[in-house]
Amino acid sequence: MKKRRDDTGWMKRLLWVIAALLLLAAGCAGTPVKAVPRVRKEAPAVVRPAPRVTKPVAAGGTARAGTEVSAAGETGRTLEPETTPAASAFVRVDPAGIPALTDDADPATLRRAVEKSLAYYDRASAGTVYRFGDRIRGVADMKASLAAFLDILNGDGAPEDKWLAVRERFDFYRSVGSDDQGRVTVTGYYEPILTGALKRTERFRYPLYRTPEDTVTVNLGLFRERFGNERLVGRLKNGEVVPHYRRSEIDQGGVLAGRNLEIAWVDDPVELFFLHVQGSGIIRLPDGGTVRVNYAQKNGWPFRGLAKFLFDEGKISASEMSHQGIIDYLRAHPEEAGDIMSHNESYVFFRRVEDGPLGALGFPVTDGRSIAVDLELFPRGALAFLKARKPRFEEGGIGIVWEPLNRFVLVQDTGGVFKGPGKADLFCGTGPEAGRTAGSMKEAGELYLLILKDDRGA
Repeated sequence: MKKRRDDTGWMKRLLWVIAALLLLAAGCAGTPVKAVPRVRKEAPAVVRPAPRVTKPVAAGGTARAGTEVSAAGETGRTLEPETTPAASAFVRVDPAGIPALTDDADPATLRRAVEKSLAYYDRASAGTVYRFGDRIRGVADMKASLAAFLDILNGDGAPEDKWLAVRERFDFYRSVGSDDQGRVTVTGYYEPILTGALKRTERFRYPLYRTPEDTVTVNLGLFRERFGNERLVGRLKNGEVVPHYRRSEIDQGGVLAGRNLEIAWVDDPVELFFLHVQGSGIIRLPDGGTVRVNYAQKNGWPFRGLAKFLFDEGKISASEMSHQGIIDYLRAHPEEAGDIMSHNESYVFFRRVEDGPLGALGFPVTDGRSIAVDLELFPRGALAFLKARKPRFEEGGIGIVWEPLNRFVLVQDTGGVFKGPGKADLFCGTGPEAGRTAGSMKEAGELYLLILKDDRGA
């Protein structure tokens, strides 16, 4: 690249890019507007191309890309950010208000999940702090809290004695929920298994893409404080940052074909669409091998669920607004499927991983124990207690029996649509049965954070 001889010209070009980005942030999703703003002293933009990742990364990944639907209705729309500040997202609970503690899942999975949070804290900077309502805790506090919980869990005695010890030694903070009364909508997600190949064939012709090299992420908070942590994802075109390609342009227009971005090809575009929704999955190859993929990046367009869209279009009834109802319609109308799926303009790029699915802590999430939440409010890696309902399927697959869900979980993942303290997504496992459970869940529940008591009083 030639060095510019005129520093003033370089500055004008930088300021022009900033103006285009700010217009894009304000809702302009079309062609960038060419304008030269007044010269002001601003922090320089950090615009970095997204790297091509072929190995697992130590941290920052997420298994959850979006959310779709449950049997109870559509939850896949992009949620508007709630105004709840972190300090008021959780309320300390008096001892009399602590719920009855039980645990309905395998204790071994709880130990594994706790150990992953401990491993995350081992990597965290010593200066990192975590908020519990109006209180701040450091890395050492978080580690001590989980270690104390493990000591109780691994100790002798009946389960009820252990839960009594937890009540006595831990402070509980209840999420204010979506209604300031503690209502938390509990949904589920899972890791799907698809059939595919590493080379394109007549059968396997639907690609999974890695992140294109021209993808960029812009931290708008470096331009204006009012943008906070808001980021834009776009692509570079002739030195300009422009909106990334939509789903229709990628899947139907083939704009990424021929760029050597394909990780694998699968045989079912509907299953591929829901792989994008879940954010991670396993591809079974013809030779019996497998490829595991995980979320790497999104194209920056908002997630839009299909259930309400199909209902509004008169294509499904209210009783069919479910994960399975969407699948049934798409399979019954293949000539419409591409256009319907393109209603969701959000698109996920993947990376290959050896283990997974990777959560937001950089470690694999744990079946039935890891939850995805808004990490702007929830402390990463924290211990929590979840109350809701869970489905049990009757023999033959007809009918659902709903049972209480009461268990300890860990804050270990997030997703693009998780905003506010009123949403929690429980990782249900891998494969069709886990998908069935996850697709059925949309339950009103309660969520409590736990932190070991100490003598500081704040």
